Amino acid sequence: KAATVCRYAKHQMVIKMQEMTHPLRHWSSIVAVVAGGGLLMVLEILEDPNMTFLEILSELIQPALIVIVAVGMVRLTDQVKLQHERQQLLIRDLESTRMEGQQWRNDMRSVLQGLSEGIDRQFEHWGLTTAEREVGLFILKGMSYKEIAILRDVSEKTVRQQAHTIFRKGKLSGRAALSAFFLEDLLVPTKPEDS
Repeated sequence: KAATVCRYAKHQMVIKMQEMTHPLRHWSSIVAVVAGGGLLMVLEILEDPNMTFLEILSELIQPALIVIVAVGMVRLTDQVKLQHERQQLLIRDLESTRMEGQQWRNDMRSVLQGLSEGIDRQFEHWGLTTAEREVGLFILKGMSYKEIAILRDVSEKTVRQQAHTIFRKGKLSGRAALSAFFLEDLLVPTKPEDS
């Protein structure tokens, strides 16, 4: 978990640094456009000193549009690059977290198997039907009644009725009590180590 927290903090720091340099790029783009426009105006005046101000402006419209489009493309490219970098960081973090989760499941396989068998025995003791067992397991996984209904291809009302039947047969007050029945003794706080 410490490695995940460290990775997340590093990821957030990279994003903040990129966001801090972003306004500098914005202002440098504006300065470049203004300087380029000024340079073009000076060149037009040097080329034909008898041109009026409106003639100079009309001559500058096409180059100004080209410069604006070019700056826009550079900014768009920067945004795409920034998004790509963020996406790559997220993909790496996700993969690392997935691998940590897989390692945890591998390390806890026998414990999880024992818990699964214990839950199944208790459901059998309560006399739950196959459908009620499925609903009970989905509830323990933290799914909503709506999600369970979609997975089981039944109405939400049916899932709600099956859940209430599980609570009644188990003499439980609701979802939290069902989870606590199986998990309470597993989640014993650890004693803090002496410093």
